[in-house]
Amino acid sequence: MSEQPMTETNSISSTVDVAVDPATAFKVFVEEVHCWWLQGPINFHDSTRAYEIRIEPRLGGRVLEVYDLNACDGLELATITDWQPGERVAWQSSIDDVLTEVLFEPNGAGTRVTVTATINGEDRGSTAWVRVTPTWLARWMDRREHTAHEPIQMAKLALAVHYDDPVAAAHWLRDTFDFSPASHIPDKFADHTWIEFHIGNASLILFEQSGRSSGVTHTPWIFVDDLDAQYTRLKARGAEIVEEPIHHGARWFTAKDLGGHQWTFAQASPRM
Repeated sequence: MSEQPMTETNSISSTVDVAVDPATAFKVFVEEVHCWWLQGPINFHDSTRAYEIRIEPRLGGRVLEVYDLNACDGLELATITDWQPGERVAWQSSIDDVLTEVLFEPNGAGTRVTVTATINGEDRGSTAWVRVTPTWLARWMDRREHTAHEPIQMAKLALAVHYDDPVAAAHWLRDTFDFSPASHIPDKFADHTWIEFHIGNASLILFEQSGRSSGVTHTPWIFVDDLDAQYTRLKARGAEIVEEPIHHGARWFTAKDLGGHQWTFAQASPRM
């Protein structure tokens, strides 16, 4: 996740209106979360191992970042503390101090879905549900009748673009080029690692330009099946490593080619 730790006590919320009844909206939110929670290099705590998100449909069930499909096991994100099908689901985070509540209320012929996160200490990404649900759930609702109910398979090539003002650039790309942001565009960039767009099944990633080598504006990202082996091969062949391997959602390193261009190699997720 791209969220940074927070230590304040507060609540944030968001809403989205969907054109189905509350019982259906609740079912889609819970049972199809693996479809509407978008795949991407930073949409999981460990995207190198994550297949999908799952919500176990019961009181006391887990919200999971799944690393083993057969055993249905992985990183426990939260435990469900309230389970009222068609009306309300809530969970307490297992990784930080955030309580999340999702309400499903009749709104004309459809349903208003309200997500509220209450932070009682530290936030290490659990408030992301507030930000991503309006965009991701609405998109899935629009296409779920016409597509397979499977997670999107992301491409192994992504492009990173560096701007002095990534937020302004993101608004311009959305409004002028009709590019689709992967989630809500932030008001300010300071609390974000990057801003992501999806074009087909490829990612366009916006970074801040400041602090990078002069003249670097575009960096292709190549997702490989074995990042450590790729790193070892490139080092042995004399490639200049300009950024050693790091792990923040995705795991990656950056190297230069003979022309001085930078290429980032990242560990592919299991679904790539």
